[in-house]
Amino acid sequence: MNETLTTKSIGRYRWTICSLLFVATTINYLDRQVLSLLAPKLSEEFHWSETDYANITAVFQFIYALSMLFAGRIIDRLGTKWGYAIAIVIWSLGAILHAESVAVGEAASGILAAVGIIAVPSVVGFMISRAVLGFGEAGNFPAAIKATAEYFPKKERALATGIFNSGANVGAILAPISVPIIAELWGWGMAFILVGAAGFLWLFFWFIFYEKPEKQKWLSAAEFEYINYDINNVEDPVVPKHEAATVKVPWFKLLSYRQTWAFVFGKFMTDGVWWFFLFWLPKYLDAQYGMKSIEIQLPLTVLYTMTMFGSIGGGWFPMYYINKGYSPYDGRMRAMFIIALFPLLVLLAQPLGESSFWIPVVLIGIGASAHQAWSANIFTTVSDMFPKKAIGSVIGIGGMAGGIGGVIVTKTGGALFDHYKALGHIETGYTIMFAFCGLAYIIAWLGMKSLVPTYKQITDL
Repeated sequence: MNETLTTKSIGRYRWTICSLLFVATTINYLDRQVLSLLAPKLSEEFHWSETDYANITAVFQFIYALSMLFAGRIIDRLGTKWGYAIAIVIWSLGAILHAESVAVGEAASGILAAVGIIAVPSVVGFMISRAVLGFGEAGNFPAAIKATAEYFPKKERALATGIFNSGANVGAILAPISVPIIAELWGWGMAFILVGAAGFLWLFFWFIFYEKPEKQKWLSAAEFEYINYDINNVEDPVVPKHEAATVKVPWFKLLSYRQTWAFVFGKFMTDGVWWFFLFWLPKYLDAQYGMKSIEIQLPLTVLYTMTMFGSIGGGWFPMYYINKGYSPYDGRMRAMFIIALFPLLVLLAQPLGESSFWIPVVLIGIGASAHQAWSANIFTTVSDMFPKKAIGSVIGIGGMAGGIGGVIVTKTGGALFDHYKALGHIETGYTIMFAFCGLAYIIAWLGMKSLVPTYKQITDL
């Protein structure tokens, strides 16, 4: 780095942008959590079966997964400023639309009935609202990652990404604290409206503080030079902007690599576990322990607070092996194997859960923390093996696979819970699902290791 940048303050405006990304990610997870926290109340009010609830949540996962495949390319075309703005407007409207889901469902059910399809209005309405939410929320991570690449040099991007990604855990913590209280005071519809409105408040600050670095009036010349140091450093060249914009790697070409399928398999097997914890835990505590919206605040807050340690520890863990001389990929895979062992504790949640609900909460919290640690590493395996021009597309393919895995887990869970609920012991259904959640990571690791036994960089793209 040149002498000027090492001897004078370069400024810290880039961290203002990181703060905006953190808040947006927090809002993203707040919006998607409202339904699961109100699920016991809504299921009772609208007489939903477990399958009805599974269908509602599965629509979100499916649309989110499908949209992830294209979100990055759409953001690239619109640009970060407007791409992120449009994404948060869509998902905020989708969140608010939940408050009018019954009216929307009645209108949609009338149209469906005209063609001979009979559907429950409330279920249809919430499915439509979740679809809008999923479509908009798919833009959050591609836009945030793009903004990070614009405002941070390569050596700081992992740190910046870890900071804004921790908003997912903060959102999961804030939701059980705030949503039940809002619903209790002003009704469940107002919970969707107030949380959804937070996105529009964020948008106000986004338009004030964000602009491309080269046009940013609050960015000092020294900080701008620091951000672009990688581009100007002949020892660490990057692809020129005009070349990167014209290079597009076909999806079919990427699917010919075992490295792509390793990432796809890992995401397919494990993403559904996180979705299951996110969407079904409030219903689990209600079904097995009779806990309602207000009562689940503390256990869920404790559980999702635990996941923050998983996120931080998971990002640090591979460095132990890398510092011992392992390649980044081999060090990461060794760390992921150990991480994959922790969810096995979830297998004990039901056998040991008879005495207190705190036992499954803590054990599931360990499993959810392990997922965050796993997630921090599985994304990076792509950058370990693929050139930069292919990373976005590979992550999009894997993201879609993870979403489809989530749909299967959700639908399977709904069917199991309805079946065993009818038999009078719904706890058996949760025992089966927890068994999958506990074993999924070791199965995923074995599949990934079988597909890519040793580190191999892709060089022919």
